[in-house]
Amino acid sequence: MAEVRNLIVIGGGPAGYTAALYAARANLEPLVIEGFQWGGQLMITSDVENYPGYADGVMGPAMMQDFRRQAERFGTTFVTDDVTRVDFSERPFRVWVEDEEYRAEAIVIATGASARQLGLASERLLQGRGVTYCATCDAAFYRDRIVVVVGGGDSAMEEALFVSRFASKVYVVHRREEFRASPIMVDRARANDKVEFVLNKVVTEVLGEDKVTGVRLEDTVTGAESVLATDGLFVAIGHDPTTGLFLDQLDHEPDTGYLVTRGKTTETNIPGVFAAGDVQDHVYRQAVTAAGSGCAAALDAERWLSEQRHAPVPVVVTT
Repeated sequence: MAEVRNLIVIGGGPAGYTAALYAARANLEPLVIEGFQWGGQLMITSDVENYPGYADGVMGPAMMQDFRRQAERFGTTFVTDDVTRVDFSERPFRVWVEDEEYRAEAIVIATGASARQLGLASERLLQGRGVTYCATCDAAFYRDRIVVVVGGGDSAMEEALFVSRFASKVYVVHRREEFRASPIMVDRARANDKVEFVLNKVVTEVLGEDKVTGVRLEDTVTGAESVLATDGLFVAIGHDPTTGLFLDQLDHEPDTGYLVTRGKTTETNIPGVFAAGDVQDHVYRQAVTAAGSGCAAALDAERWLSEQRHAPVPVVVTT
């Protein structure tokens, strides 16, 4: 039978590694099942300039290696594989990686979320070299440059408006003339002199070799092709939380799949199971907020485990 651990952290990104760091320093000896693609979205991020402590900036993958190494220093162990099944119906909780079973008294879920992509080979090739999915993270790199924002929802309008603080020109490319975005957000974007809408168009190719130089567009009505020169492509078509394994056991937002936590805690509907980072946050989606959430989850888990160990043993009275 598998050893029963104090804590298993599912997911290896800012939230998961920070949860592991705090749990390890509390002598919980956590196991992190970090996944094959550990490090989260920062692994496809080039320069990170808005994380405290890195005054000169840092490459996203290097930053995640720092996080991981610090957690390891205090006794965290890692499994670099993907969780394939979980059972939270009773304690100890059970987690599987294929046929290998792991058991723990508490769980922190930190599997994150991923930005939806256009699905183009050229897009993947130029990620971190002009293709980005976060205006808050990367807009400052495009001061006085021309950028394209793809999308038609509130997120796309917010991204376009934020990028316009830095860029000289922002083109919003959308596949139709109607928007999913709220009218007030569309009006704000239209009122911005730097923002121009390019409608009934889809991006079919991202152009450039070492960096983005333009995008190839196809008209959704006529099929005609055109090229739009740009220094950067911001893809703003939504995010998907990595929650598929947990939806049948944990409370979640029905429309989006984001896990629901209770009040100002990281507690889920199952006592002993906690959720941290982008897996339960569709608002901020920043490395620093994910790390803070991971810290909170570790503290919540440590306190909960302590309460369980010191809970009074029920007295059975027989007659």
